[in-house]
Amino acid sequence: MTDRKLALEAWESLFRAQHELFTQMNTDFDHTDLGQAEYDVLLTVTRSPGMSARLRDVTANMLISQPSVSRLVDRMVARGLVSKCPDPEDGRGALIRATDAGVREFRSVATVHGRSIAERMSLLDDDELKTLRDLAEKLRGR
Repeated sequence: MTDRKLALEAWESLFRAQHELFTQMNTDFDHTDLGQAEYDVLLTVTRSPGMSARLRDVTANMLISQPSVSRLVDRMVARGLVSKCPDPEDGRGALIRATDAGVREFRSVATVHGRSIAERMSLLDDDELKTLRDLAEKLRGR
């Protein structure tokens, strides 16, 4: 059986590390037209085949509620970062596709943000990074 006190200490440490890193990395978006949440939408969309993803898949990757994601995507459509059309395989769903402008904006931020992530994570060696990745995936049930 897992030691309850150790489990709580591990959770608190993980939670605080994630929060501190997230706060630090928010500065990566200070001088861009793209916010963290918009970046996360474009990350999911640009990594999908044809740079197109179902709205429900975008929502599943976000840390905000489905209505909030829908409003965010609508704002991104208005800004020309993504397009939104009905999902031909799901009449109730929508497909989100990155526009050329959205891809350009994403790539310009991704370079800076990727460098920032690598720099902060360089406190760990490759074996530690693999262990961290594997443990996080295990906690996520994958």
